[in-house]
Amino acid sequence: MAQSTHTVSGDFDLTMDELRVVARYVVRHAEDVLPVFEQAVPDDPRPRAAIDAAWAFINGANRTKLQRVTSLDAHRAARSAPSEAAQLAARSAGDAASAAYLHPIAQASQVGHILRASASAARIGEMEAGGDPAIGEALLERSRQRATPELIDVLRRYPHATVGRNRVAQLMSALDHSLRQAADRSPGHTAGSSDDARRREREA
Repeated sequence: MAQSTHTVSGDFDLTMDELRVVARYVVRHAEDVLPVFEQAVPDDPRPRAAIDAAWAFINGANRTKLQRVTSLDAHRAARSAPSEAAQLAARSAGDAASAAYLHPIAQASQVGHILRASASAARIGEMEAGGDPAIGEALLERSRQRATPELIDVLRRYPHATVGRNRVAQLMSALDHSLRQAADRSPGHTAGSSDDARRREREA
């Protein structure tokens, strides 16, 4: 499929390639936890459909209402899921599909569209380990390793994530801070090369 080179503009620019980088990062975390939802609600295909829509965009399809519709459906599935873990897993799938429509506006709320699935996966891991925060931190470290220079470059165009009261918001803020801090320590690598980005994705 031919890839679009369209750029969306607002407070700054985002290219379709950059949106695909974000969507790939989000969908990998959503896929990690999708089984949590499917084990709880085996007859609901909506979160998986959202993940499939995300991959269609990542693999070169233009963003269409497919990503919007499946994202909304996955979020509806989250609201009716029987447990917090299943809710977070379905919401992560919705975030993966909606990443194609990340807005180029300088608002901290947009960071959630980049990092919330990572934080949700960490929270699910904690809950499955009886609430062990060490598991959450280990999963955040995996998310740090998955973050390519291009992903961090997009992240840094937004304000810092707001520190919220719930655990997912806290984990997301911690991940946001550590990714920016790592980039600050290595200013020559914040934008990175596409070859290096692909290498890190393969190794993660």
